[in-house]
Amino acid sequence: MVNTNKVQLLQLPLAEVVEGLPSKSVKKIDKRILKHELVPEHRVLTLEEAAEVLGRLRVKPWQLPHISINDPVISLIGAKPGDIIEIKRKSPTAGETITYRVVVPY
Repeated sequence: MVNTNKVQLLQLPLAEVVEGLPSKSVKKIDKRILKHELVPEHRVLTLEEAAEVLGRLRVKPWQLPHISINDPVISLIGAKPGDIIEIKRKSPTAGETITYRVVVPY
């Protein structure tokens, strides 16, 4: 048996699910995610940069780790499936690490 309350919640816009917040406030909350200290810097690579990285690493795009199009940060930076993302993480031992991921549609 399907819980009708859950089905109704899924059909509501996000602003109505988050009680008392208009849709503009929900967008502000989303953008603040990018500034959180635990969220590393994400950047979509240009076609030229992606080709250079793939050549340097000697891999095909599908061999990179995947990141979902549904990831909140990926949605906010406007990446599309097939884009390659550069992620810079701060590390207490290594200083800064750079990883690359390909955006997938699931």
